[in-house]
Amino acid sequence: MRKFKNIVNIALLSLLLTVFSGCGYNSLVELDEKVNQAWAQVENQYQRRADLIPNLVKTVQGYADFEKGVLTEVTELRSRVGQIKLSTDDLSDEEKFKQFQDAQDKLSGALSRLLVVAENYPQLKANENFLTLQSQLEGTENRISVERKKFNEAVQDYNTTIRRFPILITAKIFGFREKQYFKSAPGTDKAPDVNFEFDKKKENK
Repeated sequence: MRKFKNIVNIALLSLLLTVFSGCGYNSLVELDEKVNQAWAQVENQYQRRADLIPNLVKTVQGYADFEKGVLTEVTELRSRVGQIKLSTDDLSDEEKFKQFQDAQDKLSGALSRLLVVAENYPQLKANENFLTLQSQLEGTENRISVERKKFNEAVQDYNTTIRRFPILITAKIFGFREKQYFKSAPGTDKAPDVNFEFDKKKENK
């Protein structure tokens, strides 16, 4: 009798695996994991940028007449960004995702303004530490753009799949919800201009 039950259980398990595979469950799991992996790379690049900012601010603070308002803005926005945590479970939450993106985009804008102001300080632009930081920041901003694009592509594949029939039935049953995209905002859809080529006209004044 026990042997018969074991055979029945194995048969039922095989049937369930076949059903789940045929209804797209495995595909949904794979696509969901790709989105999570893409998100991890986005977070890595944002964290890398956050780690660069304290050294950047410290270097710029060495110039007493540097505009304090710009430094304060960057410092405060970095702190605000650090307080917003977005887990993979939150990627389907429109409000939380928008809050995260808005904070990151505002920090991008503040960094861009700081670098523009730095154009007025020839000695700062000749500072080796500052030049290294600006190069690292430029590379990080570019990588952020790349990883956000990859994330959006992964989300597009995922969102498209969960809307297809009959997979949409499986998605609803197992709680696969639509995920949010990064959206371009005025002035934040491009990496900040970190070109520190010296302005000869300013130097001669």
